[in-house]
Amino acid sequence: MNLTAIIVDDEANSRAILRNYIAKYCPIVQILGEAASVQETLTLLESNEPDMLFLDVEMPYGNAFDLLEQVPNRTFETVFVTAYDHYAVDALNAQATYYLLKPIAIDNLIKAVDHVQHIKELEKELQDKVITPKRTQTVDGKITIPQQDGFEVLQVSDILYCQADDNYTKIYLNQGQKLVSKTLKYFEESLSEQGFVRIHKSYLVNVNTVVRYKKGKGGSVVLSSGKELMVSSSKKGALLDCFK
Repeated sequence: MNLTAIIVDDEANSRAILRNYIAKYCPIVQILGEAASVQETLTLLESNEPDMLFLDVEMPYGNAFDLLEQVPNRTFETVFVTAYDHYAVDALNAQATYYLLKPIAIDNLIKAVDHVQHIKELEKELQDKVITPKRTQTVDGKITIPQQDGFEVLQVSDILYCQADDNYTKIYLNQGQKLVSKTLKYFEESLSEQGFVRIHKSYLVNVNTVVRYKKGKGGSVVLSSGKELMVSSSKKGALLDCFK
């Protein structure tokens, strides 16, 4: 599958280096255009629908995060390209798919493109379809959750999803919910073999309850209950790999 991209960097030399690297090492990527500012990028996006955006963080009259805020319903994957590693957390919060440090390592550039290609191929196959897991599981297991006077036993198949709440986890069931004094990481490890996958820093979902996937800022899933949950770009590949 070929990809389309826009390069955004206020330095012409940096754009040229990345353009040449892409042409030589990532020939599946077609560059639709280049921009040096937020406004130039927005203008390009009005007439183009790229699969990915190579985005420098610091630009005149705004930065990468200002830009992304103005494109709330984006369907492209964002690959940050910057000389500064302290933007990594902000990039993650902005649903970045990949984070490349300047000077760009060729191996990392190839990995970023391969990652986006994998996501786009799966999205093309699955987007706006009723989807089922590769291995539809009848989950008969049980899990215990602590109580002040002991513990309660839950049927794993009754769990729709779990949501992080600081050092607690909210467990949403077919009927009702529970607040448990365990981290989401604990349930991720406990339920990983039971058809659950981490789709966001805040969500662990039972893939057997997922009925639809939607593209968007990072993507989202709709559960059999009708609940829609955001999917972070960094977790999108792992989620989509669960389905045929």
